[in-house]
Amino acid sequence: MHHPDCFRPIFDFIAGVGIDIVEAPLPDSTFLPGIELRGGGIAVDPDRLVWPGDLLHEAGHLAVLPAALRREAHEDQPNAAEVEHAGELEAMAWAWAAAVELGLPPEVLIHEGGYNGKSGDLLQMYAFGVYPGLKGLCESGMTAAPGFTPDCGTVRYPRMLRWLRD
Repeated sequence: MHHPDCFRPIFDFIAGVGIDIVEAPLPDSTFLPGIELRGGGIAVDPDRLVWPGDLLHEAGHLAVLPAALRREAHEDQPNAAEVEHAGELEAMAWAWAAAVELGLPPEVLIHEGGYNGKSGDLLQMYAFGVYPGLKGLCESGMTAAPGFTPDCGTVRYPRMLRWLRD
């Protein structure tokens, strides 16, 4: 496992925001090594997990779903991109905010083993303050940011107003 010291803080964070997460043996055939979405939560096999940051990304997919859809989410769920503000970009922005909240190095989340070989480009984008998916998080009331939220108040991305979408 890459970054094994990050596993427990990530696991505890996901549980703490209200997403069900359990340790369980999983087969080799999961979409991401050691991770499976089931019953609106996450099952993780620490012995098969390669990249702990992938847990944040998958939790992001669940977190940006409306609550009614989140409870039904499984590996074979229909494409969440069909649900407004619940797509890949919002999941990435949510995961970035979670990594910042946890004080993780960016490479834990956006690692060389993922993102179709584009992790370096993504890291550079985030370093410059370009956050794909931020607009959707703002419009769904999960965070605030200048240009997307009329009155930002004191909470601004990457800080979150709430970690789960209603």
